[in-house]
Parts: sequence; C-alpha cells; structure tokens
Amino acid sequence: MLYLTFSIGFAFLMGIAVIIIRMKAQKYPVNEKKIILPPFFMATGALMYVVPYFRLTGLEILESIILGVLFSSVLIWTSKFEVQGSEVYMKRSKAFPIILIGLLVIRTVIKIFVSNTIEPGQLAGMFFLLAFSMIVPWRLAMLYKYKKLKRTLVQ
Repeated sequence: MLYLTFSIGFAFLMGIAVIIIRMKAQKYPVNEKKIILPPFFMATGALMYVVPYFRLTGLEILESIILGVLFSSVLIWTSKFEVQGSEVYMKRSKAFPIILIGLLVIRTVIKIFVSNTIEPGQLAGMFFLLAFSMIVPWRLAMLYKYKKLKRTLVQ
C-alpha cells in the first residue's frame, strides 16, 4: 500500500512538472531535435527489463502498448503547430493540460485496480512501457506535422 501511495503521489508531481515544462516550452520555437530527443532519453529506462523483477509477460506487453497508443492518439489530436515569423511554435491549447491531467487520472485508476493482482515490479514495467508507447507515436506524429509545415515555409 505504501508503494502504491508513493507511486501515485510521485506520478502526480511528475505530471504537474510535465505540464509546467510543456507550457513554458510553447514560448520557444520548435525544431526536429526538440521533438525527437525525449523518446531517446526515455528509452534508457528500458534497462529496467534486465532485472527479472520488472519483466513482463506477452499479454502485459500487448496491453501496455495498446493503451499507450490509444492515449497517444489524444495527444496527437491536440498537438498543433503555428508559424510566427519564420519560426514554428507549438500552438497553445487550453485542452492540453486538462488532457494530460485526465490521462494521469486514468492511468492512476488503472494502477489502483491492477495493483492487487500484479507485482509492483511488473506494474512499474507495464507503466513504463505504456508511457513509452504513448510518447513515441505522439513525437513521430509531431515530427511529421512539423516537417510538413516547415516544407510550406521553404516554398
């Protein structure tokens, strides 16, 4: 129970930090590097699977990836760019922080329900994979949209 309480509290603190960082980042121009690097930095977390405590079954992997891709679709839908002068910026969206909080709440509810049946290590592994499966499609879609918009600026 202590692990669950700590992990939920930590997740909410991290969620708030992400919202603040994302809102501040919208004040600066976007480039390919800023879009594509976060998944690479996050990928180092996959080293957790070296330790047997965090390893997942095939079904747990599939469930995590499916949920991550579903959650990413909401982020893809709300992530838009705008041109200011000759620079490309993330378009401010009032829905973005609400969506991030909503996704965090949904993940927390899922964690509460499955924490009784899944070991903490496997649960951590599943939620890392869910987050990674959410950020990769989102960032790839952002990169695609960015390049498409950047091509129109060059012409």
